[in-house]
Amino acid sequence: MKLYSFFRSQTSHRLRVALNLKGLSAEYIAVDLRTEAHLKSAFKALNPQGLVPVLETEGQVFIQSPAIIEWLEERYPTPALLPQDSAARARVRALADMVGCDTHPLNNRRVLEYLRHTFGANEDAINAWCSTWIGAAFDAIEALLAADTQRGRFCVGDAPSLADVYLVPQIESARRFKVDLSRWPLIAAVEAECMKLEAFQKAAPMQQPDAS
Repeated sequence: MKLYSFFRSQTSHRLRVALNLKGLSAEYIAVDLRTEAHLKSAFKALNPQGLVPVLETEGQVFIQSPAIIEWLEERYPTPALLPQDSAARARVRALADMVGCDTHPLNNRRVLEYLRHTFGANEDAINAWCSTWIGAAFDAIEALLAADTQRGRFCVGDAPSLADVYLVPQIESARRFKVDLSRWPLIAAVEAECMKLEAFQKAAPMQQPDAS
């Protein structure tokens, strides 16, 4: 396996967690977004969208972290990232989608670069923008965690799931954008449980070869 990744990319982070939870190793190939390496022809030959992560394996190239993680779940079903119970699976997917569909797209690099260069947003404005959307999502996630009286130590149950795979990288991004996380004690508790696991520790941005 070859993993094309950027240490601070939230989508790359979630894929690294998923790979680690599955016990899979991959050759790490850094794609430096800061130098626009993702827009160079060599990388766009792999992914015409010019986005990380990319997973190259079994003679195929996979793009888009949700699709890659779904492929991993089907190809390597143990340990499972989705619970067996259909209602629990729906809760896991909803929590993951709140991050992956509703929150991360509003605070990823290309959106923020557009705000900077087209609308002249300074870093205070960028942080305020990100805090608005992250805060809205975390308020809702905190409420859902509180309402689930049988939740366990993680987002859903007592084992890490797709919901945790998505949530922890979003928490990392929240810190980078100076979001006050003290408002969400249940989210903090989930993160603390996740970070006890080597799979999450090894996936952290500052643990990657290209971290700086």
